[in-house]
Amino acid sequence: MKKRVLITGATGFVGYHLIKSALANGLEVYANVRHSATAAHLKDFPINYVNLDLSSIYLLKENIEENRYDYIVHAAAVTKARNLDDYNKINAIYTRNLAIAASKSTYRIKKFVFISSLAALGPLNQKNEKLTDNGASNPVTNYGISKALAETYLAQIENLPLITFRPTAVYGPREKDIFILIKTIKAGLELYIGKQEQQLSFVYATDLADIIINALASDVVGKSYNVSDGAVYNRSALAAYVRKALNKNTLIVNVPLRIIKGLAWGMERLYGTFNKIPALNVDKIKELTALNWGCDIKNIQKDFGFMPQFGLEEGLNETINWYRKHNWL
Repeated sequence: MKKRVLITGATGFVGYHLIKSALANGLEVYANVRHSATAAHLKDFPINYVNLDLSSIYLLKENIEENRYDYIVHAAAVTKARNLDDYNKINAIYTRNLAIAASKSTYRIKKFVFISSLAALGPLNQKNEKLTDNGASNPVTNYGISKALAETYLAQIENLPLITFRPTAVYGPREKDIFILIKTIKAGLELYIGKQEQQLSFVYATDLADIIINALASDVVGKSYNVSDGAVYNRSALAAYVRKALNKNTLIVNVPLRIIKGLAWGMERLYGTFNKIPALNVDKIKELTALNWGCDIKNIQKDFGFMPQFGLEEGLNETINWYRKHNWL
């Protein structure tokens, strides 16, 4: 009999790749899909659908016991919210509810995987250092604070076979934020915030999904891992690889930070009239301008034999080919 995995956040970018990896590894997939979410891109997958009420521990426990999941991968989160309370409600409290339900269920799950974020640790203020799995948490955004709070909640729950993964910037087919940068470069424009050099890290979506799914059957519990492709890049590396893949020349513009902050502030007010939140907002700028997002992955390599298949150049080539094939570019 196939092992069953519940994947929350299934309609999202990372969720899509988790489903693909889980199916490739012979798992029976239960995808949590809200009634309001668009799931047309999942229609060709042989999966089961559930609609969880993450605000109710009782209903979550009932669902776990009814469907008898072997594994839970909690990828559901918001990356844009109006305030810290909204972030904490969805990213921390709902995470705690699901974990408590799993820990109290009469059907014992074998693994609860929480997909956190490198933002929960926050960036480093020194060059030539790396974020470590057990380093101090100093998030600089509300999103990072909410993810750190979720990790704190989970650490307090007994009888939870927990593994936490903190991916850095994730890119790949279907990703929409870095896609905006790629479209800008295709248009011949290469924008940077200020002139400060940065150290950045990335991970390709399939590499991330595969290591998460592979970890389900492991004996590891109670550990947290930062996830990247293992390299550290300067801030112009992504654009350089995209230019090469697109065979484009660009006009490079360094926009002063004060102008970007003003633009973000204005966009927040404009989008707010439509009850929306822009991709570029004042809070997000703190992450975009941070000095050092390099991270150490030696523990995940040691414990799981993690060997990323895609460096940034190879991953961007695959991503751009997908965008072209599906008429995104």
